[in-house]
Amino acid sequence: MTTITRNPSTAAQSSYDLIIIGGGIYGAMLTLEAARRNLRSLLIEKADFGGATSYNSLRIVHGGFRYLQTLDLPRFYESVGERKWFLKTFPDLVKPLSCLMPLYGKGLRRPPILLTALKLNDTLSFTRNQGIRPDRHLPPGKVIKSEQVKELFPGVDTEGLQAGAIWHDACMPDSQRLVIGILRWACSLGATALNYVEARDLLKVNQTVSGVIAQDQLTGETHEYQAKIVVNAAGPWCREIAAQFDQDVPNLFYKSIAWNILFDRETLSDFALAVEPKKPNAQTYFLHPWKGRLLAGTIHNPWVKEIQANPIPDPSEISEFIDNLNLAIPGLNLSKTEILRVFSGLLPADKPDSNELAVREVILNHETLNQGIKGLYSISGVKFTTARLVAEKTIQQIFPQLPPVDSTEIAPSQAQRPQGLYDYHWYPQPELADCFQELQDIIENEAVQHLDDLILRRTSLGDNPKRALKIAPMVCKLFNWDEQKSKQEIQRLEDFYQRCGMVELTKI
Repeated sequence: MTTITRNPSTAAQSSYDLIIIGGGIYGAMLTLEAARRNLRSLLIEKADFGGATSYNSLRIVHGGFRYLQTLDLPRFYESVGERKWFLKTFPDLVKPLSCLMPLYGKGLRRPPILLTALKLNDTLSFTRNQGIRPDRHLPPGKVIKSEQVKELFPGVDTEGLQAGAIWHDACMPDSQRLVIGILRWACSLGATALNYVEARDLLKVNQTVSGVIAQDQLTGETHEYQAKIVVNAAGPWCREIAAQFDQDVPNLFYKSIAWNILFDRETLSDFALAVEPKKPNAQTYFLHPWKGRLLAGTIHNPWVKEIQANPIPDPSEISEFIDNLNLAIPGLNLSKTEILRVFSGLLPADKPDSNELAVREVILNHETLNQGIKGLYSISGVKFTTARLVAEKTIQQIFPQLPPVDSTEIAPSQAQRPQGLYDYHWYPQPELADCFQELQDIIENEAVQHLDDLILRRTSLGDNPKRALKIAPMVCKLFNWDEQKSKQEIQRLEDFYQRCGMVELTKI
């Protein structure tokens, strides 16, 4: 059965082919790709699975259309291939997303140029629908007339509007379920995944890895886990861990913040919208019609503060973002009071103090460094979409003798079943026992340790923050906690929303 079983003491009694540090999308994909090759793998994560950058994306699986602008064909082909993998392998959690960009006849955004780009995109990705479930096929792009743009996007700025470009990408409305599904699949193949277990030090023999010393964050107990290979896939913390276990490698991770804002406003269109304020050097913003609400982003800024799981941009940056959205869409009139939450995480920049993201992943064999440790690897990835491919590259580099895996394999039904997913305005009723049984099953089978694990990272209950806080006392009863423990867990959830920029929390 595809379950994630948390038992740090029992896990310490086995030895592994590799230990993976970090339970975000890159660590999860490494665990899966190792398990698919019959490697015995152990993943340890100091908090909960997928709780930092992986949780805070715009929920889009990009196919690489934007890379055609710079003719970065390698990244384009990689993105198209990995988008296809997600649509094929997790069709119940990943679906097509139609996108619309109003065109005003300036620069590269003139109808003839976009039409050429769309045709090139379709031509270069001509195999994108092969082997994909029919309802997950991506249609070809097209340029439509301004009248059609107004029908699809009634709030569009009509001044100077000439046409609109439509293309099709993919989205993962519930990315948290995707991370858990990947881990459940890996565990069904023999992997072990432990949340709330922090790697504290390497076990070494003569500058060669023999395992990891780790601490159970729930009990305080320390365990030794044996493996000849350790992969540091700790996301924003990967450079810190590299320095702690071996030596600092600056280009592993130059900090930058990427953030999106969920507004308490109905979506403006059934299409995802690419809009741009009419001002010099303006950035293009993407509005995702997520759960019927307005999710807008993504903004990239340098980050000079300490590493955090949920960093928050400066208030001035948020104000500027809202002002630009209001400039791009006349009559929108968004305000800070409508912010439901800020989705934010740290991504690698191309250089220090930059808002330009790194272009390629880093896969580092520490043995190649001066006096580096044998058996230690560090990886740093750029985007959710290509995490599986980076994991595959990493496994191939470490274990070059292994044969390739079956590329037609589909995730088992329990790994991709969309359980725990509810409409944005859904509210549980006491008489609906099926709902509570489903939540109980998730608690028992997916290593849920805290209330926020269940509400934020196993289900969609946390998508609507106001609902999440209202039903928290009801959900706590599923854990059989006493009153004091339940209050602590609810406060933990409130603290999370407060950190994530939710306004008027006290009025709920």
